[in-house]
Amino acid sequence: MSSRDIAQAVPTGTGERFEELVSVMNRLRSPGGCEWDGAQTHESLLRYLVEEAYEVVEAVESPNTSANATTDSTAAARAELVEELGDILLQVVFHARIGQEHSGDEAFDVTDIIASVTDKLVRRHPLVFGDQDGADSAASTADGQSGASNEELSARWDAVKRSEKPHRTNVFDGIPPALPALALAEKALSKARRHGVENKPEPSETKDTADLERAEAEFGDRLLEQVRAASAEGLDAERALRGAVRRYIHTNNRPI
Repeated sequence: MSSRDIAQAVPTGTGERFEELVSVMNRLRSPGGCEWDGAQTHESLLRYLVEEAYEVVEAVESPNTSANATTDSTAAARAELVEELGDILLQVVFHARIGQEHSGDEAFDVTDIIASVTDKLVRRHPLVFGDQDGADSAASTADGQSGASNEELSARWDAVKRSEKPHRTNVFDGIPPALPALALAEKALSKARRHGVENKPEPSETKDTADLERAEAEFGDRLLEQVRAASAEGLDAERALRGAVRRYIHTNNRPI
């Protein structure tokens, strides 16, 4: 996709509305603005960032987003998701405004954040944004996708990430330790599979949506039963799984 094509794909008014949001935040944070907003720090905002992320999850998983939802309920679900994503964007703009107030090398603003994530997306997708006359392009199809296998794409992705973060030298480096237990377990196992610590599961027979939903529901019931049993014994299921994941990481960690 050329730069011109990318520009044409951007919704009309995006720049103006984003600048308006940044301007509103600047006003709230400046002298004479909002006392509460002016008192916030990166640290004090963390709880709100976590809460807003979970509210996005709730909006996406709302029953109103199902295929059986009515037109009115679908519109309501759309409005809720737009609102919750807006709250996430607010957190980014809020942190960026605080960053402007830092001094020296610690200072940053919203343009630094935008540039960072844009550069990362381009850098991590060389088959899409690479030199149209280069080898990367030759391996791409007309829609910008590669004919490579999932394993090859994963290897390329890991190689790019390693070049970006050379300080991550072990298999499990980079996993946020504060993740909820299930997310922590899935992240650890995913990294273990990608680095050959854990065997990759054998491809299963293709299942349709109904089969997948039924299998997921049955698995959820089994998980709930395990939590029920733990609770009956006075055990903390969240803490137990986090401890198990930490032990797994400690036992299996090794240099990449």
